[in-house]
Amino acid sequence: MNIFSKIAAGLKKTKDSMMGRLETLMNSFTKIDEEFFEELEELLITCDIGVETSLDICDKLRAKVKEKGIKDPSEIKSELKEIIAEMLGEDKEIDTSNKPAVILVIGVNGAGKTTTIGKLAARYKNDGKSVLVAAADTFRAAAIDQLQVWAERAGAEIVKHAEGSDPAAVVFDAVTAAKARGTDVVICDTAGRLHNKKNLMDELKKISRIVHQQAENCSLETLLVLDATTGQNAVNQAKLFSEVAEITGIVLTKLDGTAKGGIIISIHRELGIPVKLVGVGEKIDDLQDFHARDFVDALFETETDFDHNYERLTDEEITENNEEENISEEITEENAAPEFTENNNDEIITETEENISENNDETVIEKTENEEVPKKKDHGKFEFLFKEITFGKKKKADEISESENESEDK
Repeated sequence: MNIFSKIAAGLKKTKDSMMGRLETLMNSFTKIDEEFFEELEELLITCDIGVETSLDICDKLRAKVKEKGIKDPSEIKSELKEIIAEMLGEDKEIDTSNKPAVILVIGVNGAGKTTTIGKLAARYKNDGKSVLVAAADTFRAAAIDQLQVWAERAGAEIVKHAEGSDPAAVVFDAVTAAKARGTDVVICDTAGRLHNKKNLMDELKKISRIVHQQAENCSLETLLVLDATTGQNAVNQAKLFSEVAEITGIVLTKLDGTAKGGIIISIHRELGIPVKLVGVGEKIDDLQDFHARDFVDALFETETDFDHNYERLTDEEITENNEEENISEEITEENAAPEFTENNNDEIITETEENISENNDETVIEKTENEEVPKKKDHGKFEFLFKEITFGKKKKADEISESENESEDK
């Protein structure tokens, strides 16, 4: 499955919810009036795009309708698609240009920080980069052990302290070690914290300050991991976390399990923070770079719906499938019944008779003058085999009958 297909598959629930309702709305109106826009605003808000963002989208759509003189509601979809694409802006990837590139991962408990770190580490290792993971979540039970398992899977090194130690010290040691070893990427885990707990947020400030001091002249990213299933609550989390840390990007996880994917639009428009990664599954390669155009195309896709599984086959995959079908046909022909000669008929009959049970319903009944001949079953291309069996049995029965007659004569 290619990258576009993964994004499309991850957005299936959002697409089914949002686009299905949009189609219903357009089919319910014969003209574009204020009532239509009110219904559209309500639709966008309930799709977790947010109140302010929904109103902004509708205002821009009104302007386009007036400018182009659009009267048919069915023409709204293409204009809406372009407005959302403009709102999402240009794509921004994680910066790893200056090594060691330091990536600080923050977020609330359960958002998917540890999993994201493991997938990121595996990605950079596959790209040929050296990776060091800092286990700075020293509060949650077994968090260090869990991260170590991910690091081992990815083939990355890990810096860790004892459970309950100062997380800022772990980050400091990790960045220092990365500089000394010439490591390409450092990924720092942090404790999951509630955004309304002041002491934990103050600690995050400390970690962020140390990272900025130690990673001077290095590429630095602070990624906020958000759970897409929380909808507008994720936007509120982003606002509060941005007050204590300079967030450079959003990682939106569990996008495949929710119909609230519209929060991507709200996050970018209200906070100005780009979504850099999206999680569209549980596999290690299901953490994808976010591309605004792919997102919009997948969301508004209607003509080629990927047969409802959102998977497009490449030319190479189609060729492989055709080759497999041809091979299958060749195997079927090879397994067809071979030509039999008079010399091997007896062997075939013997083997076949041994495989037929005594209670076989297909036992051949000899025709007599007073008995009706039962309807024979059609055995297809193996019909000749059953004819040979029938002939052999009849011959054997005749021999037995002749032997009995000779005994009676004697």
